[in-house]
Amino acid sequence: MSNPVRVLVVDDQELVRAGFVALLASDDGIEVVGQAADGAEAVALARRTSPQVALMDIRMPVLDGIAATRELRALPDPPEVVILTTFDTDEYAYQAFRAGACGFLVKDTPPVELLRAVHQTAAGGTVISPPTARRLVRDLAASQPDPRPTPAALQGLTERELEVLRLLARGHSNREIARELFISELTAKTHVSRILTKLDLLTRVHAVVFAYETGLVTPGTS
Repeated sequence: MSNPVRVLVVDDQELVRAGFVALLASDDGIEVVGQAADGAEAVALARRTSPQVALMDIRMPVLDGIAATRELRALPDPPEVVILTTFDTDEYAYQAFRAGACGFLVKDTPPVELLRAVHQTAAGGTVISPPTARRLVRDLAASQPDPRPTPAALQGLTERELEVLRLLARGHSNREIARELFISELTAKTHVSRILTKLDLLTRVHAVVFAYETGLVTPGTS
């Protein structure tokens, strides 16, 4: 049996934190390694506990969730960050992804979906609430009415890396990419890392946006 996913819960409301912790504790594959009431406390805790995933509120005292995400992602062994917020706005979503978050969910996400999101992001996936995802893709499509020429950066990718980037852009985790291409999960992870390095991108989310912006993947394609 694999080790449980180590999770840090960050929210300034004690009752909300307790609810998330209770839900996470119901899953044998998840271990809550810490709770924080603000972003600064979260960064300090992450340095000590090395979580794999941080569930992060946005509006908090001392250090807000966006700034905390940026600091967490700068750590030597950074956790994946999933933003959990009541405020489902495009601006918050864009700020979160620019800071390095790999997920953006509203707090009324069904419990089973939240648990799935923890496992998916720990495995290298990306999670976005469906309404938010629809708006982001719509905005991308509206801003790019005509396909752009393939940029020089894409020409530096191998055919296999282009395949991986297409699957990545459709929300596949490393495990799902490996299954689709009949390669090992470690090989899939290596391909993703090389893609990010070659394209000078920080996170998988940036790679998803890049794939849509360049026309490598278009909304509605399978």
